[in-house]
Amino acid sequence: MPRTVLVAYGTTNGSTAQIAETVAEVMSKEGLTAEARPAASVDDVTRYDAVAVGGGLYAGRWHKDARRFVRRNRRELTGRPLWFFSSGPLDASASEKDIPAVPGVRRSMTRLDARGHVTFGGCLQEGAKGRIARMIVRNGKGGDFRDFPAIEAWAAGVAGELIEERGKN
Repeated sequence: MPRTVLVAYGTTNGSTAQIAETVAEVMSKEGLTAEARPAASVDDVTRYDAVAVGGGLYAGRWHKDARRFVRRNRRELTGRPLWFFSSGPLDASASEKDIPAVPGVRRSMTRLDARGHVTFGGCLQEGAKGRIARMIVRNGKGGDFRDFPAIEAWAAGVAGELIEERGKN
């Protein structure tokens, strides 16, 4: 039986959604059944064998929908294979070095025994929602810093781990 994976995400301007969709696509190509869904729209995680949760970073905090999803589903997430990802730095730093999880995500990782976390570069472009986001773009600090080959490699690694476990069961 194929493993089913939920890739839940919290996003404001769509950048994290595109990352989540890429993660789900790669996992599907690897032989898993994976779907990306907005974290706020998920009301039942029990039908999934594994979960990846992603959130855009805003002022050092994960997107509220990702935080609420983890809090709302903490019992069901406990004991399931679980990974977290963040998107946010508006520079090349995420491609150059490992950026640790922000404190709130780190606490959730410990409580839920998450298997890992990765931070990917973010994307903030013209037409972004929010006063601060628009100001960042207006000041020339926006751009697309997502590294899709790195995102795909991470997703393939997670899929490989799940497939290997499936083979042992």
